[in-house]
Amino acid sequence: MIMRPRVRFAPSPTGHLHIGTARTALFNYLFARHEGGKFILRMEDTDLPRSRRQFEESICEDLRWLGLNWDEGPDLGGLFGPYRQSEREKLYQEETKRLLREGKAYYCFCTQEELERRRKEAFLAGKAPRYDRRCLNLSQEEKKKLLKEGKKAAVRFRIPAGKIKFKDLIKGWVEFNSEIFGDFIVLRSDGRPSYHLAVVVDDAKMAITHVIRGEDHLTNTVCHILLFQALGYPLPLFAHLPMILGEDGSKLSKRHGATSINEYRKQGYLPEAIVNYLALLGWSPKKKEVVNLNNLIEDFSLERVSKSPSIFNLSKLKWLNREHLKLKENKEILKLAFPYLIAEGIIKDKFNKKKMLQAIEAVKLNLELLSDVPSYVKIFFKEASLSKEVLGFLKNPNSIKVLEELKETLPAKEISFTEAKDFLRKFKEKFKNKGLTTRDVFLPIRIALTGESSGVELFYLISILGHDESLKRVERVLSQVREIK
Repeated sequence: MIMRPRVRFAPSPTGHLHIGTARTALFNYLFARHEGGKFILRMEDTDLPRSRRQFEESICEDLRWLGLNWDEGPDLGGLFGPYRQSEREKLYQEETKRLLREGKAYYCFCTQEELERRRKEAFLAGKAPRYDRRCLNLSQEEKKKLLKEGKKAAVRFRIPAGKIKFKDLIKGWVEFNSEIFGDFIVLRSDGRPSYHLAVVVDDAKMAITHVIRGEDHLTNTVCHILLFQALGYPLPLFAHLPMILGEDGSKLSKRHGATSINEYRKQGYLPEAIVNYLALLGWSPKKKEVVNLNNLIEDFSLERVSKSPSIFNLSKLKWLNREHLKLKENKEILKLAFPYLIAEGIIKDKFNKKKMLQAIEAVKLNLELLSDVPSYVKIFFKEASLSKEVLGFLKNPNSIKVLEELKETLPAKEISFTEAKDFLRKFKEKFKNKGLTTRDVFLPIRIALTGESSGVELFYLISILGHDESLKRVERVLSQVREIK
């Protein structure tokens, strides 16, 4: 029987979900779903001073918002729980004792100050700043004496000599010499496990078959393989994803744009667009670029993950967001943009839903973010204030004639977009023989109705504003123009 893949996403709840971390979660999720396996969520919260339950909740909320639902986790439980490392410490201590018994680990009584001093000395001497194994050969009597005196001890893993070679599912064969690694800590002096020990024990006990993470973990993987072997655990397969860089080639940071999923949500990005874009960072689809989560699951494979770093391009993300907005029904856009419309005072206790949906239809192709909706639709709900310069532009005989004619001929009944198009076509024809261009006719109307020289198609304005509102705006502008001396 072939075991279906089990992958895990294991964030530290010390902050909000970062865009790069979300990409790791996505690739794990896509691999699991494509292969019919399990996607496990595990919280690496052993950094107690910095870990917060509020960040765990934020991470979970963002994952759900992206559509990356897990099969086992802190909230769901499962056969291999608990799924918080802070609740598994007894297990780590038991495995540490086993390493000590088998001579694969040893107590280290060196203080942080001593270690720091030796690191500096090694650096000045041109040597690699790794642990010098000072405590490795302490006798049993010396250890007992130090422990009896109350001196705190960490536990270090004894790295065996030789080369470590493994096949990465993305990078191919990778080889390191163990000499470059110092004996690392597996259990801190306060009894908490190190990242290395907790990850290896959890991956083994949770039957993880594939470890998919960023290539910044490549050297960690070497340490983990040695621990897997020392503890007698079966090795999972490893896949290291390419780094995400800013457009200037440096490590992605806030200066390249928002870096947390939470921030992108606030700015008005769609989860579909973010998922779509994250998938393109280091992976290539077979066909089109604009795809949804189901398309990605069907198409995903680790074989098409790039070995090279990916460049984060905010313009590309915005383009994808625009494309996904175009695919949405107007009702859904209204629902999603509701908080932004309320915040801008365009929607209050009561509002004309039909008119709002028509307004969204009118501006839909211009939208880049959900947060853009208020600035685009406000022309249908709020009269603009025209400056003296703009009013001065309208104070010419041709513009006044156009607006006066519009006053007299505006359709008295509600008209559709198509009917509004037909009305404007006939209206323009009236001035053709008088030498007025399309711009001469339509620009004064647009300015009178919106206060802007460009924007949505005029037929949308005529149809959505209707007779009374259009007439009111035109009369107000004409009155202001006549007052100019």
